[in-house]
Parts: sequence; structure tokens; C-alpha cells
Amino acid sequence: MTDIPPPFRDATLSLDERVEDLLARLTPDERIAMLHQFAPSVERLGVGAFRTGQEALHGVAWMGPATVFPQALGLGATWNEDLVRRVGEAVGEETRAMRATDPRVGLNVWAPTVNLLRHPLWGRNEEGYAEDPHLTSAIAVAYTRGLRGDHPVHWRTAPVLKHWLAHNNETDRDTCSSSVRPRVLHEYDLRAFRAAVEAGGVAGVMPSYNLVNGRPNHLSPLLRSQLRTWTEQPLVVCSDAGAPSNLVDSEHYYDTHEEATAAALLAGVDSFTDHGQDSSVLVDRVRGALGRGLIGEEAVDDAVRRLLRMRFCLGEFDPEAGPYAGAGTFDTPEHRALALEAAEQAVVLLKNDGLLPLPEGTRVAVAGLLADECKLDWYSGTLIHRSTPLDGLRERFGTRNVRHAEGVDRVRLRTAHGWVGVPSSPGTATARGAEGALDPALLGGRTDLPPLATGGDPAEFAMVEWGEGLVTFRAPDGTYLSVAEDGFVRASADQPGGWVVQETFRLEEHGSGHLLAHVGTGRYVSVAAGGLKVAEDGDVFELVVVSRGTDDVADAAADADVVVVVAGNDPHINGRETEDRATLRLPDHQERLWRAARAANPRTVLVLVSSYPYAVADADAALPALVWTAHGGQAAGTALARVLAGDVSPAGRLPQTWYASDDDLPDLLDYDIIGSRQTYLYYDGTPLYPFGHGLSYSAFTYGGLSATRTAEHVRVSFTVANGGPVEADEVAQVYARAAEPGVPRPLRQLVALRRVRLAPGAELRLEFEVPVTDLGFWDVARGRWTVAAGRYTFLAGSSSAEIRQSADLLIDGEEPAARPVRERGLEAADYDEQHGTVIVDRTKVSGDAVAVAGDGTGELVFRRCDFGAGGVTASPEMSATGPGAVELRLSDGTLLASYAAPVTGGPYDYVTAGATVPLSGVQDLHVRLRGPVRLARISFTG
Repeated sequence: MTDIPPPFRDATLSLDERVEDLLARLTPDERIAMLHQFAPSVERLGVGAFRTGQEALHGVAWMGPATVFPQALGLGATWNEDLVRRVGEAVGEETRAMRATDPRVGLNVWAPTVNLLRHPLWGRNEEGYAEDPHLTSAIAVAYTRGLRGDHPVHWRTAPVLKHWLAHNNETDRDTCSSSVRPRVLHEYDLRAFRAAVEAGGVAGVMPSYNLVNGRPNHLSPLLRSQLRTWTEQPLVVCSDAGAPSNLVDSEHYYDTHEEATAAALLAGVDSFTDHGQDSSVLVDRVRGALGRGLIGEEAVDDAVRRLLRMRFCLGEFDPEAGPYAGAGTFDTPEHRALALEAAEQAVVLLKNDGLLPLPEGTRVAVAGLLADECKLDWYSGTLIHRSTPLDGLRERFGTRNVRHAEGVDRVRLRTAHGWVGVPSSPGTATARGAEGALDPALLGGRTDLPPLATGGDPAEFAMVEWGEGLVTFRAPDGTYLSVAEDGFVRASADQPGGWVVQETFRLEEHGSGHLLAHVGTGRYVSVAAGGLKVAEDGDVFELVVVSRGTDDVADAAADADVVVVVAGNDPHINGRETEDRATLRLPDHQERLWRAARAANPRTVLVLVSSYPYAVADADAALPALVWTAHGGQAAGTALARVLAGDVSPAGRLPQTWYASDDDLPDLLDYDIIGSRQTYLYYDGTPLYPFGHGLSYSAFTYGGLSATRTAEHVRVSFTVANGGPVEADEVAQVYARAAEPGVPRPLRQLVALRRVRLAPGAELRLEFEVPVTDLGFWDVARGRWTVAAGRYTFLAGSSSAEIRQSADLLIDGEEPAARPVRERGLEAADYDEQHGTVIVDRTKVSGDAVAVAGDGTGELVFRRCDFGAGGVTASPEMSATGPGAVELRLSDGTLLASYAAPVTGGPYDYVTAGATVPLSGVQDLHVRLRGPVRLARISFTG
């Protein structure tokens, strides 16, 4: 008799029926175990093990060779939704193909990152798409659609958006709190997530390490009140690595892990990424929470139900069904061509006084620290193919016409024990590579190579200064000096890399020489019996400069028609996950190189290959051409050379503002883009290069702009014409602004975009449907999204600053209203302006309050409060951990009432005080906080 498969394997049943059947067959312990990132198999049911989390930001990462596309920032710079969708499809196909041969490759992919690039010093700038929520959403929708596939039931992969929410700093990232008022929350941070979720290509989200308004994101009430209301599809929430333990260990938000685990489950976390592959710790915590009555079994069941549904969608229980059941494709000619296309489209021409494109036969000097590099980042796969700018230019212009000068300083090191040398290595062992390690937490280099030694012949090292005092040393064989787990210094790394970079050093002046500090261990290089080794105390090194990189660059530049200086960053140094940047400035070493090139040959192009913007005002003033691109993956060099040669007209656009100097930046931890005038939306200064900027080798004109209202949309149309000499892409951008805002509104806000290709002389009529709701704002007076009635201006152009056409349109929205404070009261976080305050958690579960930032006083301003006729009783709800007060004042400083905040049992123990105040009509109210007081709200009664 043939066994009948259980209902959960019957594809004729509904998905809900199959999920419920499998859930019912699992024991309570089996269900609990499924909450861990590495869910074990259930052999008695034929259910395999499952892993949440496969990194796939711009290709399959950490699992070996794969097609490497441009960094996410570069994909954002393409402004091309169709291209990014195709990249997503290719990454999804390669994920499937790699899983067919390696079961460690997961189909629940943790990508893309949709955190907005609010601040350019954020270390993970390379992972985001743009500073603008509309552009970020458009690119994220495209990428997730490609990853997910278009089958109505089966998914190619299951994408998870990172990182929920308001996460733009690595400094103290697991203990700092982002203060995000409701307007910024709804108009900025949430919008980047919402469109991708509503589009249907997202399987879930990952909370970030930080806190928002004093509450850890892994306990965010917004997961339920916002995220899961945007779609009927159950969404899986996967914790970030180690974050569940942080709730107790570093954040001290709960006293016990049982309480923290229960709170995370109740908030909506489904999959716990904690303690590596050891699920026993989580299992014990969940059992403890159940035993203490902190949660019921239904909380576990809800999470497992969502996880199982995702696994069904991935076809795990229908292995032969669906369009994605096969092995997928890998490193195909199509994927290689797509990687080149993406890299070409990501190139942004920042400035061009006619030097570019380079004509045939040009003799090129290519110089700079990145001239012969194809850098990868933490979330890259291992390169199958490799193309550097030098490779690309030699291929395009011929080896004889291209001369290379890296520009490194070459040095020797001497101690009291003699010169530092590199002993010959036994055999032909290959040095450790920084990328592609199966264990991404790998530290240090190999230990089977001989350490550096003293007393013999001196070795000549290539020394590079990367800025902020960091240097690397490269041995004559091309390997970097690295410190292995045994503490010895060896020439053993192909590139700087690893979770803790072991290849960076600092030179600290000491007497007539230097101490050599090793950054990764925090120790100093010393001379030991077995060779150079890090220790608490270091030896003094004399640094003898053999040759200067600036001299090599100047020599090569003088003999060339054109100099291409390739500068930028190493994605593992000075700005990366766990480390924010300290400055927008280009490192001094690289400044010296472009200046040396220009002095020898004014026909110098500066190419910036970087994960973030730089402040290069001097270069912009001095050089005829500047180009920027993010690290472009495996085809980066070929793509760059084709753009420089004019085979491809550049059409990349900046996905974030490039500021002129550090002085233009707000504090890294200031998340209030409205109050501190951040991003192109509110910045009223003059940037070096504006959001959306990018030049072309052709010339485009815009004409015939019209804006008309339909039922739910504004139809914006205009004509773009290519009046230049070459076929080229143009990125048409549509912005809107409220002509009479009433409340602070963006100076301009992107509402539509399209990248189009036109032949010389061709023109195209473009039409966009802009939802009227996109013109709205979060109205704190009403506590909801509002489209205000009034005149709106629609602007079309090639950047946020290069506006070619505009048209006005009256929108019949809602009229401005004063705050109905008698009916609604005032939520403290709903202020219009603040000085010296932060938003904190009202309770550990939900709600916001406002407190003084640090010691002293803070002030909240509430504009246009309607108090009605006669006096009112104002009753603040507050708590205090020490002597404090809440004062109500008018705009002229008149004191209306002062409430001493009684010291309560804790910050979440609120009391309400009341006093009659002489307020009537519509007035601005100023609320001053003194001391360690939290204000949740103020109620008003007549």
C-alpha cells in the first residue's frame, strides 16, 4: 500500500491549509527550535533544516565566487529601475544555482538595505541606495521584484529589507537612540520601507541595532502598528546578529533574557539571529519565558506560522513545482554583460570642461591608489572576473598608450635590531584573501608563513596613507602586512579585510622614530624571538623613504596627453560597518597625488571610486574633469574606460548630496532632517554637487511641461529631446514643492523619475502619474497624513538644482487648521520646534515622551494651538527621576504655569498635575523642561 503524503505536501490545498497542517504536526519543542536562525530538521516529518539569512546586497556574498555587481550605492546612482530589477533577477538565479551545490546557501536573502543615506559620514553608506525616500523606494521595489520573481505563488528568493528603523550611524550603534519625531518618521524613514512592502516583493524586514526614541528597534511597536498593516501577506521579522542578547547585555533594557525574548516575540520578531548556529540558548530562553507566563504558546505559533509560510513560498515542500525549482543560472554571459551594463550606468560625470571623452590614440597616464584595484566590500562575493581602471584603459587604448604610476611611497623600516625584512616563504602557498571567506568573522592571516624578521636585508614596502592616521604596508610580492591569531606580523593578506581588519597600522612619533601601532589588536609591533610580533610595548622604528609616490605620478603625467588619477577608498578602511567616517575630506596622500599630476599636466581627470561622497572643492576648481562611481564590481575598470573613451555617454546621477565641506554637515546623531535642514529636501546652502546631479556627452532639452489633476493623481508630462551629437541616456527627474507650505516643507521633493535613451535629434514625450497623496505631510495638528489645499509647483529637470521646466497646479486638499488642543491635547513628541530635547520611550511597549538632552533645560514649541474661549486647565503627564519641572510660556516669555515634577518610582511611572492658565484663542505655546523629567502629553479642559 502506497503511503499517502500528509496534507502539508498536497499542493492542491490552499497555502493557509498547508501551513496550519504542518504547524499542528510540530511538537512545542520543535516549534520553539524553529525560531532560531538555524532551524533544525524534523526528520520524522521529512522537514529539512532551514537557515534564515543569505547576504545578497549586490550579488551572493560570503559563499565563494559569484557575479559581483556594483555596490548598492552604485545601483542607486543608475536611477534605472528596469536595470536594477534585472540585477535582482540575476542575483536570485545565482542564489538558486549556488544552493543546488551548497546547501549552506540560503534562499531567505537579507537584502536590500533601504536605510536612507541621510548623513554621508555613515560608515555603511555603501549599502544604501539614496538619501531620498522616493528614489530609494523605486530602486528597492525593482531589486526585490527581481529577487522574488513574478510567479503568483512560488518565490525565487525571499528578500528581507534592512534595517528597521532610522539607522545611520555605526558609532555606539547598539546603545544609541535615534530621536525621530512623527513628521520625520512618517515623511522620511517609514516611506523607504513602505513602497517596497506594498509592492509585494518583500518577505520581511530586519530591525537594526539602534534604539528609536529610547526603545530598541527589536521591540519596535511600529512592526505591528505600521509594517504589518501595509500588506495582507504575513511578513517575517529576522533579528540582526546578536541583537536579541543586546537587549540585556549592552542596552540593559531588560534585566533577564527571558523578559527580553518574550518582549521581542510580542513585538513581532520571528527569527532570532543569536549565538551563531547554537539554537539551544534561544530555546532555553523561550522555554523560560513560557514557564514564567511572560508569553503564551500562541506567540510562538504566530512566529512559526509566518516562518513556515515563507518556506512554502520558496517551494521547499514542492521541490518539483514552480518556475524556480531548477538549479538556476550562474556566471552566464548574460550576467557578465549585465554587470558591465550596471557598472557603466553607475558612472557619474561630475564636471567636464571638454576634456572628456578621450579621443582615439590618446596617451594616458593612469595614476592613483585605486588605479590598479578592483576593491570589494564586506557584502561582496568573491570575484570570478576582475577589471581595474588600468586593465580597462589598456584594453581600450592599447598597452603602449597607457602608462601606470600607482603613487605609493616606498619605505624601509629599521629598528635597533636591524632592517626589517620578509623571509622567503616555503612552497607556493597562496596568501589569504580578504573577501569570500566562508566564515566572515575570520580574523587575521595565515600562520604557516614566516613572520617578518630583523637583521637581514631590508625589504622595500609600499606604504599607503588612507586618512585619519591609518596606513597599510605592502611587501615586494604584493601581499599586505597582517597580524595573525598568534600575534606575529606576516606578509600574508591579498587585501585588507575581515570583520576586524588586521592590515592597518598607525605611525606614532616617538623620539627620533615611530612606534608602529596595530589597529586591529590595539597593540604595538615589537621585535620578538620569532620575528615581529604585537605586544603591549613596541620597538621604535626608523622610517626611511626610498621614493615618493608624487614623483612617480608627476613623471608619468608629464609624458602623457591626459592623466587619469583614480582616488577613493578601500571599503574596509575608514568608513564601513562598525565604523563611521570622521571627515568628508579626501585623504592627504591622495590630495598630493592629484595635485602632483595637475602640476605636471593640467589635462588631469580625477576619478573618485568610493562608497560615499567626498568634499573636493579644490579639485573641482582646479581640474577640468571629475568623475565619480561607487565600487563597480567585477566590470568596474572596463566600464570606466568605456565612459572615459566616449563609447558610453555617462548618465549616472548622484543619489545623495555632495557637500562642500564638513562645516555643512549636521551632527551625525541628529536624525531630525527638518529641524537641522538635512538632505537636499531641506538643505538651504550651496552643495558642491546637488542631489540628482550628473553630466552627459550630449545635450538634452526639456519642453512642454504640463500638470493636470485626475481623480487620484497629478499627470505630469513633458518632452525630452537629444540635441547633442551622440546617443545617450538622460535621467528625467520630476520634483514638487508646496508653494504656500504653512508648515516647514521640502524645498523640493522627488516624485517621479525615468531613465531614457535617445538618439541624436530624437525626442520623447514622457508622462508620469504622481499620486496626490505623495504631496502630503504628517499633520501633527490632526495626527494623520494630510494633503494641504493650495498651489503646488511641479519641476522637471536633470537634477534637483538643474530645473528646466515648471508648472503650477491648485490642489483641493485640506485647509490648514490650528491644533484642537481641547479635543486632542498635545502629545509631547508632536512639537513643531525643539531645543535641547530628545524623544524617549513612554513605556517599554509603546508611546513616546520628551526629555531634556543631557543636563539643564529643553524647550518645545507648539504652533497655532486653539485654546477656545476663556481659561483652560492644563494637565501635563510627566515622570521624573530627580527634581524637575515643566513650565508653560507664551512666545514673549510670559510664564503661564509651572509644575514641579514629583520624583516617581521610575521613568515609566507618570503622574498628572493640573492648573488653570489664562489661555484663549489661537496662540503658540512654549513648554520648557527642567531637570530629569519626561513629558508624555498635556491635556487641556475648559
